[in-house]
Amino acid sequence: MHLQPRAHTASLRLIERRVLRLREDGVSTAEIGRRFGRSAEAIEQMFDLIALHDPDAQTGDVLNALERRVLRWRAQGMDHDELASRFLRSADHLSRVKQLAHYKLARPTVS
Repeated sequence: MHLQPRAHTASLRLIERRVLRLREDGVSTAEIGRRFGRSAEAIEQMFDLIALHDPDAQTGDVLNALERRVLRWRAQGMDHDELASRFLRSADHLSRVKQLAHYKLARPTVS
């Protein structure tokens, strides 16, 4: 299994970084699992998922699902009150979500 160099671990969770560091230091999977209260299989699965992690992969979408749906339905003519009942949130909250989404879309992309 190929694990990423440390330079690419900044976007990993703390536990993933610590598990990788222990693995690099030669600690066995069973011992790592014992230290974190997890099974060796769970630690192996974590290594597999870390290996799949690609910090350079871009989905191309800076918006989360709520922001995308609010913008889409607002563009279709739904008002904030209709959306509020759909999402069980206040109309003011959804207005702020819409503003944040527009802000995110207006930011320059960092390459």
